[in-house]
Amino acid sequence: MECPKCNGELEKKTYKGIEVDYCPTDKGMWLDYEELDELEDQAYDEDEYKGSLIVSSTPTEYRCPYCDSLLKRFNYRLLILELEYCENDHGFWLDEGEADPVMELMQQRETDITRKFDAEA
Repeated sequence: MECPKCNGELEKKTYKGIEVDYCPTDKGMWLDYEELDELEDQAYDEDEYKGSLIVSSTPTEYRCPYCDSLLKRFNYRLLILELEYCENDHGFWLDEGEADPVMELMQQRETDITRKFDAEA
């Protein structure tokens, strides 16, 4: 598979216990839908409270490493982090440094939900 950003060859790599397709050139990684969910679950494992993953998107010039269709850009769970994804359900591209904010946003979501439930009680 080729990197959607630099067209270099993606390599298998283990990231936080998850096997991902990694670009050694620009340090980004491709995560299948299940792999993104596994990454999120390391920070917050309550899928029904995570919120909407994708609400709206815009086209990019980057191509899916699986089907070669154009990736789309979206605000991850309506937050400030922008990620790219394949609308054919092949997965997500995370640029270098975007995986940690995914986990931080999930940890913040857990804190917010806990605070909400405590306030309602």
